[in-house]
Amino acid sequence: MKKKILMLEHYAGSPEMGMEFRPYYMAREWVRMGYRVDILAADFSHLRVKNPKIQKDMQSEMIDGIHYHWVHTNTYSGNGVKRAVTMAKFVGKLFLWAKRIAKRLKPDVIIASSTYPLDTFVGQRLRRFSSGAMLIHEVHDMWPATLIEVGGMAKSNPFCVVMQWGENSAYRHSDRVVSLLPLAKDYMIEHGMKPEKFCHIPNGIVEEEWQAPEPLPEEHAKLLTSLRERNRFIVGYFGGHAISNALDVLLEAAACAGKRNSRASFVLVGDGVEKEKLMRQAEKLKLKEVYFLPKVSKLAVPNLVQGFDATYVGAKNSSLYRFGMCMNKIFDSMMAGKPILCAISTPDDLILKNRCGVMVPSDSPEEIDKALETWETTSSEVLEQMGRNGRRAAEEKYSYRKLARDFAELFNTEAR
Repeated sequence: MKKKILMLEHYAGSPEMGMEFRPYYMAREWVRMGYRVDILAADFSHLRVKNPKIQKDMQSEMIDGIHYHWVHTNTYSGNGVKRAVTMAKFVGKLFLWAKRIAKRLKPDVIIASSTYPLDTFVGQRLRRFSSGAMLIHEVHDMWPATLIEVGGMAKSNPFCVVMQWGENSAYRHSDRVVSLLPLAKDYMIEHGMKPEKFCHIPNGIVEEEWQAPEPLPEEHAKLLTSLRERNRFIVGYFGGHAISNALDVLLEAAACAGKRNSRASFVLVGDGVEKEKLMRQAEKLKLKEVYFLPKVSKLAVPNLVQGFDATYVGAKNSSLYRFGMCMNKIFDSMMAGKPILCAISTPDDLILKNRCGVMVPSDSPEEIDKALETWETTSSEVLEQMGRNGRRAAEEKYSYRKLARDFAELFNTEAR
């Protein structure tokens, strides 16, 4: 008899609702493998484009064979007190209901999978009421390290103290720890994890989405066709326009390219709080070959990336990248067969080991331009080979079908 999996994921979404997608993709593959999967999620998430409308707590909904159970929390915007209150509500309600949930769902595997680590206490309590159940803690983001090193919060801040308490407890008391980030193991050991508990399972791609993608909006298709007719070398970015993505550095690189009469054109696709500021920066720098386009649906991304000659992935210099990288856009670029220009200072060699692009330091527009100048004069066969390398790696290593099977292997190991 196949095991029953219970996942706690505050922000879990679906293709119709929007992010986060990973819980859905993993769960869908497990359902296809014959497992029953239940997901406990909040009824509101700032990441979703569409939130479920519920009448009561634990209202259930079936999505592609996955049993979603919605917990009523508050609405919020930004990262203030209201968001913290929703975390407390989500974790608090499930902690109180743990015995009832365990009796009803009878999980064999419990996965605490969220941005913040407090859901480990729910997972541990559920395990207590579930005979022989395994507890797996899945780490998406490094909290509270992110709050301290990027957000500027003090270690002594009560919120950080509580998050550190949760993180340490998760590493000590979970049977396995799954990290999306490849280089987090040593940090986790320092915070109480036994080395043998660690397992790295990154994000990935969904092959079906690349077999029948949605067409591009007319505005996007028209621009890309026009640039192609002008024999421009199209450097594309797709995703959020946030400070962390270092798009201001890309614009500075575009200015460098303009000074040497480069044939590179830069197409930035997406929305975000920094977009207007970036558009003003491009105007101030008098960048004639920088174009801003609205975001496209996730299912149109394959056709979008196919229109680029290369993709840009960047980030502000941050100590957090010592843990490695796991951006979805990297895997999408690999699947599209496009060389990746990665401007991130990190010891992670994801791009280099798969021979699918180049890496330059963060915040280095001159190095970005230097890499582009090389690519503009490089044989098309070299770039095409990089693209083929990325595509092969995406199909062989990073499909959710494979990643879900790798994850499922943990279900059959002995709890520690």
